[in-house]
Amino acid sequence: MELTVTENLEQELRVEIAGEDHTFMNVLKGALLETEGVAAATYDVNPEQSGGQTEPILTVKTEDGVDPIDALKTAAQRVQEKTDAFRSAFEQAA
Repeated sequence: MELTVTENLEQELRVEIAGEDHTFMNVLKGALLETEGVAAATYDVNPEQSGGQTEPILTVKTEDGVDPIDALKTAAQRVQEKTDAFRSAFEQAA
């Protein structure tokens, strides 16, 4: 996975996430929307409207002074925790 920050403002972050598709992007977006201080989280993979861009571009907008990079770190940690919990439950069930 390769990340490229394309915009880093006080309350908005745009990151290109190479090699990912809707599956991962929806999980990450969902975790971001559960994160305190995140006002909006979206991603775009539409090359026709994005000047030929094919890699997903994640946009995170925050409020109340929350740093969007910190919000992304928190969401990524939440994804990892959920994945670990699923793996553990699966191994116990097998």
